[in-house]
Amino acid sequence: MSRQKMDIKIDSSNDVPIRRQLTEQIIFLIAIDRLKNGELMPSVRELARRLKIHHNTVSEAYQDLVRREWLERHRGSRLAVISRERSRDGSSLDDLINQTIAVARESGHTLQSLRERVRERLLAQAPDHILVVEQDEGLRELIREELRSQLPWPVEGCSREQLATNPGLAIGALAVAPQHAVRRVSTLFPKERPVVAARYSHADEHLKTIRALRGPSVIAVVSASRLFLDVARSVLAPALGNRHEFQEILLPEQSPSAAKSADLVYCDSIARKRIRLPRAIHYRLLMQESIDYIATSMRQA
Repeated sequence: MSRQKMDIKIDSSNDVPIRRQLTEQIIFLIAIDRLKNGELMPSVRELARRLKIHHNTVSEAYQDLVRREWLERHRGSRLAVISRERSRDGSSLDDLINQTIAVARESGHTLQSLRERVRERLLAQAPDHILVVEQDEGLRELIREELRSQLPWPVEGCSREQLATNPGLAIGALAVAPQHAVRRVSTLFPKERPVVAARYSHADEHLKTIRALRGPSVIAVVSASRLFLDVARSVLAPALGNRHEFQEILLPEQSPSAAKSADLVYCDSIARKRIRLPRAIHYRLLMQESIDYIATSMRQA
C-alpha cells in the first residue's frame, strides 16, 4: 500500500493518545474512500516502522478497529477494510457517516472543519460524472443530450451561479463548458482539475446544402433552445439571403408539426427525436472531436 493512501500523521506531543490518533485517522481514511473495500492493510510492523511508533500501539489500534468492525481478518493474519456499503452488522453508508461525525467530535474537531476536509478530499478524487456549466438552460440541455447519447458517464448540468452557491456540485465532476466560458468557470473548480472546453461544430455543410437549393425555399430550424435558434439564424444568414424564408420552431412551445411545410428542416439533438420528416437534417451542436476529447479526459482523470 502506498504512503499516499496511508496519509497518517502522528504527533507524540499531543494530548490525544497515539493509539487513538492512529485509530481515528484510519477510520477517516476509510470514510473518505482513500482506503477502499477489501483493501489489505500494512502489517503491524510495517506500519509501525513507517510511523516510527511501537508495534504494540499499531497492534492495539488494529484490534480496536476489528472490534468496531472497520477492519476484518483476511488472507490468514492480514487485515482488510470491511465493505462500507453493507458491513457485517448491517451498517449502511449513513451509519459510517454518523460514526465519522461522532469520532470527529470526540477528537475536538468542529463540524465545519470536518466538512471542509471531507470536501477537499472528495474534490481530489477522480471524476465519476460530467458537469455541463452553461448559463442558458436550453443550450445546457442540448449539450447534455449530445454527451449523454455518446458517452457512458452520467451528465449533469448547472449555471455558474448555481455552482457558486453550491460548490458541492463540483465534487466528483469533470467540468465541461463552452469554449468562450471556460475562463470564468475555471475559477469555480480546483486548479488540479481543469475545465474542458466544449467546442461548437461548424456550419459549412449546412451552408453548402442551402446554397445548392435550386429555387426559393422555406428553411426551418427546430430547437429546444431559443439561443440555438438565434445563433442558427445568424450562422445560416449568408446562405439564406433574400432568396429563402427562415422559419424558427421552439420546442415545446410550438409543435414540431409546424415544420411539415418547410422544404428543408434542421433539427437539434433534442428536436431530432420528435421530427420524422425525410427532409430533416441533424444539426449537431458539438464537434465530434470535442466529444472525443471529453471522453479521453474522463478516462485519464
